[in-house]
Amino acid sequence: MINKYFEDQLFEKLNFSLDKLEKGEYDQCVFKNCDFSECDLSELRFSECEFEECNLTLAKLYGTAFRTVEFINCKLLGLRFEDCNPMGFSVNFEGCQLNHASFFKLKMKATNFIACQLTEVDFSESDLTESIFNESDLLGAIFDQSILRQCDFRTANNFQIDPERNSIKKAKFSSANLIGLLGKYQIEVD
Repeated sequence: MINKYFEDQLFEKLNFSLDKLEKGEYDQCVFKNCDFSECDLSELRFSECEFEECNLTLAKLYGTAFRTVEFINCKLLGLRFEDCNPMGFSVNFEGCQLNHASFFKLKMKATNFIACQLTEVDFSESDLTESIFNESDLLGAIFDQSILRQCDFRTANNFQIDPERNSIKKAKFSSANLIGLLGKYQIEVD
């Protein structure tokens, strides 16, 4: 249940692990240097918000709405984005640590992952059509039955994508990172 409405507000250097963020809807708000680690953000709504240099590690996201939300230089370890409200789900990440996060079965077309650490992130069965993975490290990331059509992996590193188990039509790769598509064949590429 939504209790309060916050619009165009700046929340800076706050520790929501100690003082809970009020239940409500946050529209066009900016969160800077805030700590949300292990917080329960369930059922909150964030629309056109920006999180800068925040720590959301292990936050609970049951029914949380992220609609056109930007995460910049944030720590987002172990987040289960598949628990979010899927209606209007739209996020972008720049310079973020998303290790061990999960986007299982999410529709998240045209998502930007710019210079992100995506170690062991689960993208299984997600729709990432037209997403961009510029300068992102995908070591151990799981792509299984994922829709990767028109995705841009040209500057991504350390990914392993099985073309037989994922839809990759018109996805972009560089010749330097093609090994990420051929790894299962155990061949050597020079």
